[in-house]
Amino acid sequence: MAEPSQPNPIPHNHGRIETRAIHAGQVANPENGALMTPVYFNSTYQQDAPGVPRLGYEYSRTTNPTRTALELNLASLESGAWGLCFASGLAAIATLLQRLRPGDRVVAGNDLYGGTHRLFLKCFAHFGLEFEFVDTSDPAAVERALAKRTAYLYLETPTNPLLKLADIAACAKLAKAKGARCVVDNTFATPYLQRPLELGADVVIHSLTKYLGGHSDVVGGALIGNDLKLREELAFHQNAVGAQFGPMDAFLVLRGIKTLHVRMERHSSNAMAVARHLEASDLVQRVVYPGLASHPQAALAKSQMSMGGGMLSFELVGGVDAGVAFSSATRVFTLAESLGGVESLVEVPPIMTHAAIPAETRRAAGLSDGLVRLSVGIEHVDDLIEDVERGLAAAKKVSGAAARR
Repeated sequence: MAEPSQPNPIPHNHGRIETRAIHAGQVANPENGALMTPVYFNSTYQQDAPGVPRLGYEYSRTTNPTRTALELNLASLESGAWGLCFASGLAAIATLLQRLRPGDRVVAGNDLYGGTHRLFLKCFAHFGLEFEFVDTSDPAAVERALAKRTAYLYLETPTNPLLKLADIAACAKLAKAKGARCVVDNTFATPYLQRPLELGADVVIHSLTKYLGGHSDVVGGALIGNDLKLREELAFHQNAVGAQFGPMDAFLVLRGIKTLHVRMERHSSNAMAVARHLEASDLVQRVVYPGLASHPQAALAKSQMSMGGGMLSFELVGGVDAGVAFSSATRVFTLAESLGGVESLVEVPPIMTHAAIPAETRRAAGLSDGLVRLSVGIEHVDDLIEDVERGLAAAKKVSGAAARR
């Protein structure tokens, strides 16, 4: 079976990002004029001659036309030369790690998505890979960690769930000077708000499950970059391991991306209003949102993000019990993990998304027991604020009972 080939040049790769979100990677069917990319439900393809696949397609684990359209679209949005799509965000990250060798080292943020932290330490460390976790919002800490030979500098920015920012341009420069590749998980910001490759990063990661899909109906992941040799290595592992993305899921993400810019505008404006409302409450010890002037890195947020995004976290007086009470009382905010859909979600990281991280590790990174994370959707902002008040009222009862004990 032939190795996966470099995709064709990106159709409709012109215009501003709003236009490219709708058109890049997609062309009308030349036979019948059908506008939308078809869902190619097939496993194999007729060949023009033995060993001569037509347009590079021979088996859908290797390549599929629906998936190709999405990969070209993502490459265009992130200002990359290529994109590769996977069965999940974690499958994309695992593929990055599969090309490493025993003794290779990864420097990553100490405030990571719990699944990424688990993948690093529980699934790959025993193969001889070394992982060091540092505060990537501190360039000096990053520089110290890179003193040893490093394969990847792995950034989330904003981080999950503390919404810390890494200075992508500064970190990418440090990584390049030490011969490391700078990898950025851009899931929270999306390419509409932030484009790491333009700031010097080598690879961008996305959980397609979140804002790019946008409707909580698909699970997927992606890698995007410019180095064609790296693409060949990653595509080899994608094909050999079988971590590819299905065609129906690819179609759903393509459909979701067409409204990305509209949704992100509303996610961001709603999140800003909710953040300001929470900041005014006596029950809230702190609110972390990149769009707020109170964010420790507000200036950096303005310089590398166009808006604050739809994610925010806040710390309640009363600890985890208050967080449980808040999240159990809301009606518009659904108690659920994940993020990035049109509907608003609420969760308590210490006992949900980040429960896999040991408590002492979480606390050392600043993830308190009273932390609540919101994925602010695109509902009417007044309904969201009313729902926040409902949650705060429940948390107040718990906090008051705790104070009396």
